[in-house]
Amino acid sequence: MSNNLVIVANRLPVDRVEQPDGTPGWRVSPGGLVTAIEPVMRANDGVWIGWPGGTDQDLQPFEHDGMHLVPMTMTQADIEGFYEGFSNATLWPLYHDVVAKPQFHREWWDAYVAVNHRFAEKAAELAAEGATVWVHDYQLQLVPRMLRELRPDLRIGFYLHIPFPPAELFQQLPWRRQLLEGLLGADLVGFQLPGAAQNFVRLVRQRVGHKTHRDLVYLPDGRTVRAAAFPISIDAAGFEEMARSEPVAQRATEIREALGNPRKVFLGIDRLDYTKGIYARLRAFSELIADGHLDVEDAVFVQVAVPSREQVEQYRLLRDDIDRLVGRINGDLGRIGRPAISYLHSSYPREEMAALYRTADIMAVTPYRDGMNLVAKEYVACKFDNNGALVLSEFAGAADELRQAWLVNPYDINGMKSAMLEAYHADERELTRRMKAMRKTVTQHDVAAWADSFMGELSDFPSSHGKAVKPAKRS
Repeated sequence: MSNNLVIVANRLPVDRVEQPDGTPGWRVSPGGLVTAIEPVMRANDGVWIGWPGGTDQDLQPFEHDGMHLVPMTMTQADIEGFYEGFSNATLWPLYHDVVAKPQFHREWWDAYVAVNHRFAEKAAELAAEGATVWVHDYQLQLVPRMLRELRPDLRIGFYLHIPFPPAELFQQLPWRRQLLEGLLGADLVGFQLPGAAQNFVRLVRQRVGHKTHRDLVYLPDGRTVRAAAFPISIDAAGFEEMARSEPVAQRATEIREALGNPRKVFLGIDRLDYTKGIYARLRAFSELIADGHLDVEDAVFVQVAVPSREQVEQYRLLRDDIDRLVGRINGDLGRIGRPAISYLHSSYPREEMAALYRTADIMAVTPYRDGMNLVAKEYVACKFDNNGALVLSEFAGAADELRQAWLVNPYDINGMKSAMLEAYHADERELTRRMKAMRKTVTQHDVAAWADSFMGELSDFPSSHGKAVKPAKRS
């Protein structure tokens, strides 16, 4: 128990890879979370607890790139019940405005409780006296309370990376009270947006019955819990540096040439997920061509759909739907050597993503609901010459910060077409004005500022209230 900081997340910050000599190894996962938390871990003698993927049961703690990592094991039953089941077929759709219908199965809930308890026990075992534990995301919402019961001396923070739904949706959940009480084990509960924090406090007051005031919850045991917004961001400087590099610049030129040097390149990069609005976005673009507003000689749409949760039935059906749509659009509207849509169902390294961002004249980010959407911010960070246009869903958390984007309602196909067309025809002065403002926001509020803000608030926040509070009675 010598770790002053314990990070608890569903996944470890590394992925399995095969080394050049054929032996198994690890590489740091792409994404801003690792970039943000790694220096905090180094400064605080930290350790990261998470699942490395797979069902291996003989995993030992190890060190990679200076990070102390503790792998958690999962059986196939855990993966099916906890991960694919309750986390991604119950909570994920419910928290994303029920874009797909959530499924409620008691055996999935039992698996969720069991896995959360294992994570809590491991964190309790590894944390030093009075240490800070930072728990991440929707898969581990029961960990804060379980950990509080095991180790009341700890300072506990929780951060939700996805949206938190309004009461009308959350109340559908049969285990709504257990989840709320699980989160109340933390001293600080962080969300992407103020509205999510307000939803949480309102539900605690209505469904658990605790006394609340603004963003504070007063518990009968004397503790105070704060719920607040900490909008997550990216390593903006790192993305800009990558975009400026000669290999990325050369690759961007190659991509545009491979596309036939069109006048404008539209780009979408998403996990293949029903919340991302990929189908509607491609349909809107195809109608612009069919209506004669755009021509395949002048405009092409590159859509990268990163494989995701391929064992879940809804995701397999979504892939089939988009495959058919792309085939139909290209069959109807494409010409020899000029498809309307270049569709890539694969994952790519960050350097390739940066090259795509540099290539793209118009980035379309149109989810039906998103906690933040870091792709939008990555695109802005890579446009160091202040060109390019961002078409952004008003239901993405990033829309609160990137107000200079062309904001759209992704359910409104005609509105999305109008925004795409406006961005296509915008003059250089207009593009520069908008991009400069967005770049200033992304640069000033980067992922390091996000981590510093959360950790600073967690360490400074007074945990006791000294008020006379009655026990909760509501259900």
